[in-house]
Amino acid sequence: MPITQSQTLVAYLGGSAFQTLVDNPVTAYRQLVQQYAKDAQGKPVDPKIAIREANLVFRNSPISASLSGITPRLIGVGIKRIPKFGFLLGISYAISDKGEVGMWSAIGASVLSAPFINPTRMIEKQQRAYFKQTGAEKPVMEILRESAAKKFEPLFRGTVPLMGHSLVSATLGLVGQPKLQKQIQEGLNAQTGWSKSVTGLLASAVISPIYVGLTNPLSRLEVIMQTSAIKGQPISVLSAVKEIVTDSREFGLRGFFRGQGLGIAKAILSLTAFHEGRIRLIDYFEKGGLGSQNGF
Repeated sequence: MPITQSQTLVAYLGGSAFQTLVDNPVTAYRQLVQQYAKDAQGKPVDPKIAIREANLVFRNSPISASLSGITPRLIGVGIKRIPKFGFLLGISYAISDKGEVGMWSAIGASVLSAPFINPTRMIEKQQRAYFKQTGAEKPVMEILRESAAKKFEPLFRGTVPLMGHSLVSATLGLVGQPKLQKQIQEGLNAQTGWSKSVTGLLASAVISPIYVGLTNPLSRLEVIMQTSAIKGQPISVLSAVKEIVTDSREFGLRGFFRGQGLGIAKAILSLTAFHEGRIRLIDYFEKGGLGSQNGF
């Protein structure tokens, strides 16, 4: 049976929560690899050294490091995803009677949801920003107190690169992946009988390198801007770009593409987990699951 707009939103949120639980260790590790691009004096270090330092953090505190930032990320499923998916689906239904997610809805959702999403991403990154120094994640309340002293302006650091990141994510992850998965299913199901899970994984594997190639520089900018001390001076977008340029001059493509391989692995995992969770919930609702009888 057809499902309601509310059920569609719940399916997107459920898929996002499942994705968050699955990919958090990779997310944390990738941030540390990108964050440790500089030494204590602010000079670029070889990517091999950054990886070694990130490995050391995970060896010393494997559970804490793997779970770092997961609380704001899970809370962010509501704070971040409701505005993003709300705008995405709202614009989609305004444009199309069927609510098909397209380019314009992805652009609108990316721009309009950024102010809601950014504070949670900032808190998440600040939580694990000082693992090397303290061996533990920074408490959320401490981050909020430091931000409150500056009228909460630090929570909006990195909003500009986030808009670009969110646009690529929505365009490729929410629009491109389902369409590609449908094409793969139509092309392979008749011959192989592969399940939605397998074709979804294949679609994610194809989309992910493109997605990461476009978003990795933006992710670097976010990490640079959002892991600097809240009490200190903020790092502008231009200053963050200059850091990446300096890194590239020092270490070539290895400096520019820090975290690229991890990003691809994370994207495949994240996209597959998200769409698997979303599709399972949609199937559940279509079969008359929770809320289907009362129009939830």
